[in-house]
Amino acid sequence: MAERLVVVGGDAGGMAAASQARRRRPDLEIVALEKGRWTSYSACGIPYVVGGDVSGIDALIARSPETFRSDFAIDVRTQHEAMALDLDRREVEVRDLRAGETYRLGFDHLHLGLGAVPIRPDLPGIDGPHIHGVQTLEDAAHLLEDATSCSTGDVVVVGGGYIGLEMAEAFINRGCRVTVVDRGPEVMGTLDPDMGALVSAALRAKGVTVRTGEAVLGFDAGRVELAGESLPADLVVLGLGVAPNSALAAEAGVATGVRGAISVDQRQRTSVAGVWAAGDCCESFHLVAKERVHIALGTVANKQGRVAGINLGGGYATFPGVVGTAITKLCATEVARTGLTERDCQRLGFEFVVATVTSTTRAGYFPGAGDIKVKLLAERRSGRLLGGQVVGMEGAAKRIDTLAVCLTAGMTVEEMTGLDLSYAPPFSPVWDPVLIAARKAAEALEGEA
Repeated sequence: MAERLVVVGGDAGGMAAASQARRRRPDLEIVALEKGRWTSYSACGIPYVVGGDVSGIDALIARSPETFRSDFAIDVRTQHEAMALDLDRREVEVRDLRAGETYRLGFDHLHLGLGAVPIRPDLPGIDGPHIHGVQTLEDAAHLLEDATSCSTGDVVVVGGGYIGLEMAEAFINRGCRVTVVDRGPEVMGTLDPDMGALVSAALRAKGVTVRTGEAVLGFDAGRVELAGESLPADLVVLGLGVAPNSALAAEAGVATGVRGAISVDQRQRTSVAGVWAAGDCCESFHLVAKERVHIALGTVANKQGRVAGINLGGGYATFPGVVGTAITKLCATEVARTGLTERDCQRLGFEFVVATVTSTTRAGYFPGAGDIKVKLLAERRSGRLLGGQVVGMEGAAKRIDTLAVCLTAGMTVEEMTGLDLSYAPPFSPVWDPVLIAARKAAEALEGEA
């Protein structure tokens, strides 16, 4: 009989692995279990469906279950939830959600692409029907149903992370009154507060009410409770981030690590022989911090899934790690970050200098030139780049890719000043803002020598 690979999870971390395994092992029987109705979709696009920039949920699907069945010979079973793992007997307990029946499915190899779940703090009323986390297309479908019924109502976004703020803009575009509540000093806690303040200002300019330094205490009858005050809320979006969906693995005895994420090695192998994991459910290694981290991004999930699939198919591949690069656009403002923040550096014990510069996205005289602020952190003595943040107008944020490459290569800010970056007036000043910031950081280090 053919060996069987069971994949749990039908999005990037799972199906990237299944596809790679199929390419290398045409003899392998592959069964993929997905709790929801869709496979291989872009959850990052959900805010743009809600806001009307993207036509609908179907536009976010890269490969349908039917495509996997017909073109890849992968037995995709949607609305089938993995309920438990028996690693001794090499079986998955599966619940067919449509038929209401449970069965056991044996495997020779098991791959976990379980994804993540929105963080739902233990607050009174958190399970109310109009309180939404946004992580899967099922979440999006439920949210859209509520959004249609309160097209001009009050929306409260709890938490000022990427998804939360993108959802805030989406509901502003729908004509809603939107309030963002964040307990931090500024929104976008993955930035330093001085850069986060620029994002807060951009949201306020768009019409979003931003309340920072405040905590939500609970939810009650269409209200969000704060200390001494309550806000009207026809709909609530939780933008508090996500946690690894690792309970199924942990309960079966698979080792977990930081934030409860599944522990994996460079080949995406778990602590149990024949069991692999990729994506938002598992750990990554941070190349600058030199520690295990949990970073829930589609880019990471696809890369890890590819590595796992190559190995499952008999090849050899490794996933070296991440530098924590992320990017978004809020209103007309682009936001990006990579590497370490000041808070990260202080926690890890790095001594560092900071260089912040304000420039323009294009030559100053060229039509459409907008403001851009670049912030770099460099290690004292060595001069090694530790992190970078960019906030600005159109054309600003993709400069973060240059910084991500420099971090991965372990470059110093002095080395960065000599980078042969492109120049033409429609794209950059003759001295790109990244180079200006690197030069300023290098000068700060020289001043301390």
